Amino acid sequence: MLIPDILPANGFTVVIHGVFVFLVLIGLYYDQETTYHGFLYAIISGLMMDIVYANIIGVYMFSYAVTLYLVHYLRKILHVNFYVSSFVFFLAISLMDFLIFELYRFIGVISLTTVEYFEQRLLMTLAVNYVVFLIQFVLFKRLLTRYSLQRFEQK
Repeated sequence: MLIPDILPANGFTVVIHGVFVFLVLIGLYYDQETTYHGFLYAIISGLMMDIVYANIIGVYMFSYAVTLYLVHYLRKILHVNFYVSSFVFFLAISLMDFLIFELYRFIGVISLTTVEYFEQRLLMTLAVNYVVFLIQFVLFKRLLTRYSLQRFEQK
């Protein structure tokens, strides 16, 4: 198992957002300034996450879409390298997970306070997902960049 048993035993909740991490990489390294593939894939995969894992349709879809739109905007104004990608990753995961938490809290599904959420869930989720980001970055960054150049430079 990827997550040690001691974390849930001590009250920490860790959520691995592997699909979303890959969507952030698509937004950073595949999309161009005028294309919105990452945003479209975020809507589709968010809907799939809602259908499979959530009781309420639209929470993941909304959170994924809003966050990937922000990633697309940041890509336009920042020069993308590893450090900027890491910063955008932390911003995107934090925003997306916080949006999901707030929407579920607003609806009444979650009864955690914001402080409990930051202490018990967000920090560990960021740490574990950064490991997932590093693995996916190494595996897919060149591939996404090459596919982007092949697809968009030929036109």
